[in-house]
Amino acid sequence: MSILTVKQLAKIYEGKVAHKALENINFSIEKGEFVGIMGPSGSGKTTLLNLISTIDQPSSGEVLITGKNPHQLNRKETALFRRHELGFVFQHFNLLDTLTVEENIVLPLTLDGVKVSEMDKKLNYVAQKLGIDSILKKRIYEVSGGQMQRTAIARAIIHQPSLILADEPTGNLDSKSAKDVMETISTINKEDKATALMVTHDAVAASYCHRVIFIKDGQLYNEIYRGDNRQAFFQKIIDMLALLGGNRHDLSTVRL
Repeated sequence: MSILTVKQLAKIYEGKVAHKALENINFSIEKGEFVGIMGPSGSGKTTLLNLISTIDQPSSGEVLITGKNPHQLNRKETALFRRHELGFVFQHFNLLDTLTVEENIVLPLTLDGVKVSEMDKKLNYVAQKLGIDSILKKRIYEVSGGQMQRTAIARAIIHQPSLILADEPTGNLDSKSAKDVMETISTINKEDKATALMVTHDAVAASYCHRVIFIKDGQLYNEIYRGDNRQAFFQKIIDMLALLGGNRHDLSTVRL
C-alpha cells in the first residue's frame, strides 16, 4: 500500500522573474519504506518536503498521503491531518526549552486530549525504544544534542503517524550522535514498520535508507536502491553526488 504518492508535482514561485522550484515530480513510497532525498543546495529538496508536509501549496500536481489529498482540506482540517498523519523531525530539533523531555514528547497527545494512562503507556514505549527513559524529567537545555534529537524523534512517532518526515535530522550533530540517531530511525523503521522520508546532504545518513531519490534543478535526476550492502550503497551515493555537482559541503567526506 502506498503511504505517499506524488503526481506531476510542480511549484513555481511568482515574482519579477518566476522561479520554477520543482517540475513534474512523480514517485511513491510504500508502507514501511525508508526513503532519502538528496541533491545540491537549491535543487528543490526542501520545497518538495514543504509540499508533502502541507506547509506550502503546489502550483500543480498532487500529493496523496494514505490516499487523501491534504491540500484539499480547510485550515483546521489540515492542522489536524498534519498532527495525526505526519511526524516531523527537524535539524534544529524544534523542541520547547521550557518543558521537560517528557512534556515535549507527549505534546501531540496532549493537544488531542488523550487520557493520561494511555499517554504514559505510549511515552514509556517510545522512551525505552529510543534509550531516553532516564532523562524524561530533565529540561531540554540540560540534555545533549543527540538526546535532543532522540526526544524529537520520540515526539514524532508517539502518535504512530502514517509518515515520518525528517529534514536534515543529523545536520546539527557530531558524527557519533548522527550515527546513533540514524540507527534509531532505522530501528523504528524496521521494528515498527514506520514509513519515513528524509531530506539529507549527508551520504552516511542516506546510506541507512532503502533507496535514495536524487533531485537536480527541480527535477528527478535518478534513484538508487540499497540492496544488501550498505558500504557499497554509500559509495554509490558518493558517486552520484559527485555527478550531480554542487557545493563542497554538500558532499560528506566521512567514511562509514
